[in-house]
Amino acid sequence: MKYVVVSGGVVSGLGKGVTISSMGRLLQACGLRVTAIKIDPYLNVDAGTMSPFEHGECFVLGDGGETDLDLGNYERFLNIRLTSDHNITTGKIYRNVILKERRGDYLGKTVQVVPHLTNEIQDWIERVAQIPVDDSGKPADVCLIEVGGTVGDIESSVFLEALRQFQFRVSDDNFILCFVSLVPILSNEQKTKPTQHGVRDLRSLGLSPKIIFCRSTQPLEDATKNKISSFCHVKPTHVLSVHDVSNVYHVPSLLQSQHLHTLVGDALAANATDSPLHHMHPPHLGEWQVMAEAIEKYTATVKIALIGKYTGLQDSYLSVIKALKHASIKCESKLDLLWVEATQLEKLDEDGNDKTSSIEYREAWDIVESADGVIVPGGFGNRGFLGKMRAAEYCRTNKVPYLGVCLGFQAMVVEYCRSILKWDGANSTEFNEDTPHPVVIFMPEVDRENMGGTMRLGSRITKFTQSDGTEPTDMSTTQIMYNFQNEVSERHRHRYEVNPEKVAEIEGNPSSSLKFVGRDETGTRMEVAELPRDEHPYYVGVQYHPEYQSRPLIPSPPFHGLVLAACGKLNSYLEEQQLKQQEKA
Repeated sequence: MKYVVVSGGVVSGLGKGVTISSMGRLLQACGLRVTAIKIDPYLNVDAGTMSPFEHGECFVLGDGGETDLDLGNYERFLNIRLTSDHNITTGKIYRNVILKERRGDYLGKTVQVVPHLTNEIQDWIERVAQIPVDDSGKPADVCLIEVGGTVGDIESSVFLEALRQFQFRVSDDNFILCFVSLVPILSNEQKTKPTQHGVRDLRSLGLSPKIIFCRSTQPLEDATKNKISSFCHVKPTHVLSVHDVSNVYHVPSLLQSQHLHTLVGDALAANATDSPLHHMHPPHLGEWQVMAEAIEKYTATVKIALIGKYTGLQDSYLSVIKALKHASIKCESKLDLLWVEATQLEKLDEDGNDKTSSIEYREAWDIVESADGVIVPGGFGNRGFLGKMRAAEYCRTNKVPYLGVCLGFQAMVVEYCRSILKWDGANSTEFNEDTPHPVVIFMPEVDRENMGGTMRLGSRITKFTQSDGTEPTDMSTTQIMYNFQNEVSERHRHRYEVNPEKVAEIEGNPSSSLKFVGRDETGTRMEVAELPRDEHPYYVGVQYHPEYQSRPLIPSPPFHGLVLAACGKLNSYLEEQQLKQQEKA
């Protein structure tokens, strides 16, 4: 196994995740299998209990792991499936060590940071690096490791010490350290001091980077590269410019143009006769490069309004944004994402005062009314729920394409029961335990006391209600978007569900046309609901989070359907797919 470690300096948020993902994509284009590990130095066991305002979105993996959003970057760029163990936190390491001490695994030794914590980290990396993450079922050739935070943080010191030891455990030919730094431009001059200080701090810890990625708004000048080379103990060719580009999908080709694949291959002795990288060949980015270049040529624009409660930090909805972009790329359109705070769509403020004449209220509704489609993503808590319901009602009555995800799905069902079925006071028990019509309820198997890792998490099967014998033209829109599959596996993260005891009443009501077209394997847990195509162009809700499995070249089907409908292309797409299915039969 070959290990490529990426650390950062100066400030966080430089784009280590995108850089390491792009490096991985480039290595894949050379024929290598790649896996990735993210080290987060915080004491939390995982990201599940963190507010999105604290750390951005919580990305859910197939095994139910609640992790840092960078693992989403890895999965999207590299088209791999990671596990919760691919996210190492200080909390996990300390928990494991303490459990071993309680069992007596250390045979009476005094348990210390060195060697016990550092050994635990190294053992964890070696074990997880061997887990297959792609369809080949084989371990990766290269393991990419991102160290969160910045060099000099107290929290990350134990991980850097572990990596210092690790380079000797696996030998120089199997380990390479890279450093991502900021090169600011002041008075039209590229400044190298932040990079110099960052590398100096890293070298003082016994780690010397072999490749330096320099983030800047402009391409790095040769003089800047030479200066960094002189003061940071690397060759000028190993100082790479990672400047701003028009879209992130250009970054792999940007790194290729600076021969990163050759630098990594040479550092990891890829040409050695006994090297596991002997099958490495010149990179061919193929359709990835075609996609990156095609994005620049799109002239059509699609406007999608995102109704949320964490709109103050866009990283809170990172996977949703990426899924919308992937769908827009597939529809050959530029995405114009319109942000709407859900509470601003509500008629009353927190004190019960009418706010319909306020500027914020009118501006929010002007945005919604200007959109070609609307998405209401997941969330927790009562704040903004009524606004999400009002957005669902607007889309339903005005035939505006709508996709509700998780809480957005529940909001759509509650609104339908209130407006169409006339169930006054219908609600979720999350917000009103005494509601006369508990349309959404707390799942009985979920722990009410503990918050971390107690939700319904990870990949679950959803079965569509139509059978194999159903004519393609009679299938639900969602099933057609999933290429007529009878069942799909999608990732979940929720504590509440549509009340199974209310489903028959909802579907059987003479006034109702809302159908639950996807259910879990038992048939009792509602997963997908939609209005028929002859009533609405696209009105779909899903309990799961399809955004987590969206890929740049393979968009999530529900998101693809939303953007197709918003572009006015859905009907022709469905007809084309139905015709293909009939020809197969």
